[in-house]
Parts: sequence; C-alpha cells; structure tokens
Amino acid sequence: MAAKNIVDKIWEAHTVVHGEGGVDLLYIDLHLVHEVTSPQAFEGLRLAGRRVRRPDRTFATIDHNVPTDDPHTFTDEIAKRQVEALRENARTFGITLFDLDDPRRGIVHVIGPELGLTWPGMTVVCGDSHTSTHGAFGALAFGIGTSEVEHVLATQTLWQKRPKTMEVRLVGKRRPGVTAKDIILAFIARFGPDVGQGYAIEYTGEVVRAMSMEERMTLCNMSIEAGARAGLVSPDATTVEYLRGRPYVPSGAAFEELARIWLSFASDPGATYDRVLEFDVSDVRPFVTWGTHPGLGVPLGAVVPEPSQDPARRPQELRALEYMGLEPGTPLSEVGVDVVFIGSCTNGRLEDLRLAAQVVRGRKVHPGVRALVVPGSMGVKLRAEAEGLDRIFREAGFEWRYPGCSMCLGMNPDIVPPKKRAVSTSNRNFEGRQGRDARTHLASPPVAALAAILGRIPTEEELLEALGLAEREGA
Repeated sequence: MAAKNIVDKIWEAHTVVHGEGGVDLLYIDLHLVHEVTSPQAFEGLRLAGRRVRRPDRTFATIDHNVPTDDPHTFTDEIAKRQVEALRENARTFGITLFDLDDPRRGIVHVIGPELGLTWPGMTVVCGDSHTSTHGAFGALAFGIGTSEVEHVLATQTLWQKRPKTMEVRLVGKRRPGVTAKDIILAFIARFGPDVGQGYAIEYTGEVVRAMSMEERMTLCNMSIEAGARAGLVSPDATTVEYLRGRPYVPSGAAFEELARIWLSFASDPGATYDRVLEFDVSDVRPFVTWGTHPGLGVPLGAVVPEPSQDPARRPQELRALEYMGLEPGTPLSEVGVDVVFIGSCTNGRLEDLRLAAQVVRGRKVHPGVRALVVPGSMGVKLRAEAEGLDRIFREAGFEWRYPGCSMCLGMNPDIVPPKKRAVSTSNRNFEGRQGRDARTHLASPPVAALAAILGRIPTEEELLEALGLAEREGA
C-alpha cells in the first residue's frame, strides 16, 4: 500500500461522494459556531423548514462581539441582537451553547481543543478563517462562509475542492527567546503571504515534535496568513497526552482505543506531497512586523526596511509605510507604543500568559501605554488566576479582562484609536483590523509584554534579559 500523508488519509475517510473537478462531498465531524457568522445560516434553515442534522456535533460559543470588561454590558445594539439570536437558535435547534456565564465559554478556537471537542482525524469547520488552529491535533480544519455554515447545519456535509498538500519541514535548533509565533512570522516573511495558496500545509520535523500543543496551535492558526487553506501537525504522544482527561474525551479502555485510531492518521513514512519546503529555524530571532500584512516583518533590533524594488511588491510596501507612519532606516527600538494587547486565538492560552507574566513580574507598564491581557477562555482565565498570573499583570498596570476575541479585530469595544500604535499577539495587522487607522505590530507574548513596560518595541537583547536568558545567549 502506498504511503499517504495525513491530508489524504482524512480526506479519503470523510468523502461521501466524489464530484467532478476534484470537488468532493465531505462528512463533517465537528461544527463550531459563534454569534457573528451564524444568524443568517439559522434563518435559512427556518425559511426552508429544515432542522440541524447533527446537533450533537454542533457547538456554539459567544466570542467575537462580547465586551471583555463586563460580558453583560453590550453597548452595540447589533452585537446584542447577534448574541440573543444565537441563544434563541441554540434553544430552537437543540445545540449546546457555552453562554456568557458558562465556565466553558471562550474563543471558539481555544475552547475546542481545551474541552476535548477537537480530535485527530476529524474534519472541523467554523465560520471563521482561523479554524485552521485545530489542525494542530491532526484534524483537517478550515473556515467556511455563512452559506456553507447553513449547508453543514442542514446536512453535516460540505462540498469542497481537494487542496494540494505541502510539507513544511522545520529544522535546526531554536535560539533562546524564540517562540512558535516568531517562527511562523519569520516563515511568512521568508516565503511570502501567498506561499500556501491552494495548499493544506503539514508542519513536520524535530522542531515541531519538540513543540507543546499550544505552540503547534499557534503555527496552525497562522497558516491562513501564509495563504493556506489549512495547517496540520500529525498526531503523536504529545497530542494524545494533551487530550487525556478532557471533558469531551472518553476515559479508560475507550481512550486507549481512540488513541490508537488517532495515531493511525499520522502521515506515513515516505508519504509524498505536492510541494516540500524546508525552513531552518536556527537563525530565527524574536520577530515583529512593521507593515500591514504578517509577511512584512523583521527581527527585533532591525530597522524599518526600504521598500522592495520588485514592482509587484513595491506599491504595497510604500502604502504600508505610509499607513504605519514609518520611515525606512528607523530603528524599530525607537518606535513608541500606545497600546499592547495580549490575547486572541493565536496567543491567548495559558502558556502564552505564563511567558508574558515572566517578563512583567516586578515591572510596571509605561505611563503612556494602555495594556490589556485577555485570556482565550474562562478555563484559561481561572487557571491563570489560580497560578496568580492575574495579580502579576494587575500589579504591573495591565487590565485583566474576561475572555473574548477582544482587540484582535475591530468588532467589539476593545479597539485601538486612530493613528495609535499597538503591539498585538493576534494574527492580523491589516489596515483597520484593530480599529479605523490603527497601526498594528504583531509579536509574541513576551515581546508584547516588554513593549508595554518600555513604551516602545524592544531589542532582542532587552527581551533576553527580561526573560533571564541573556547569559545563555552568550554561552
């Protein structure tokens, strides 16, 4: 039998009907919904007199529009109506909803793994582009549009064109202070934001195998920013142990049997791909973006680069410099910061908050900076509080918030004012993403935390010192 990669295995196991032109009808194992992209889909069911095909495989949460200072104080009438609609739809169609006071509530791509809803070998969809996060578990996970949400609700299937497959081998040895966020930002900067167009990317190599599940989720989350349809990591012992004991995962002998099945979805030795890229992380340093897409980034301590001479890229980069209010040649360590946001489905997990707290402990937020920490879920919030992380942030001058998408996107009260500059641990820095005319620099949690303390973008040396890694760096 020919060796197969994980995408081929999952696709073949879930194909209901082979269509023409590579478009197949896939069975969907898990459908996650939130308040923004679901109202029209449910209304379509009502108008057609349809029910939800598998309410037991459909889970809803409130995350995009919810205020994070007090989840019950909606000031936006549209947001309030969307939340009320989701509640009514969950009741009508028999769907589990993690409502505002539910301890399981949180950002959809944080709670899926956290609760054990996401398993290796699954197909997972949600009306949100960063559904690829769930691929860290060896699931084929991707975002869908509102009409597709309705189709899945009604049929538990979806017509999809089979993607090409790409293996991204991460080789070399990570330098001190380098996170998964730095690696994926450096990868996109090196190969471009369209490198994954038309592909499902599988991340392989010893660098990936050594990563925690939370780091793998960051990699897969930002695969979309590389243009990919999905990002995956083959399941292994790390995957299995993360899932052990989760609320929606069986225990005992049933778990051991499941684990055997899960591991069978891993790519076979000798599996082939449509494209293979190798990326040596040995020279990757802590990263920060300077432009208006995640591929416009440089290592800490660098200067704002000159715009490309490539006629295909130069106009966009000139526009990015203008929008960001930056001049080529300016050291990024001289660029002041107004707002810092630590959170999102990219970096709002417990490991992220621990790293940020390591930098913050015993320090104070710069007087000119507003700094927010927004846990990715109630589970993350409660565990962080049990460890005392909230006290570290509060004592330093950070705002400690309730879970939600928050400042990742300008869809709730947490926005960056016009022309103000933010360092954000989220996934996108497009024009207006965090608010009209907001200027966003993407970075890892420790880099963002130190920017809040310094009131500017830090250097690598400052970061390593703050993390207690300076001596190791020089060894």
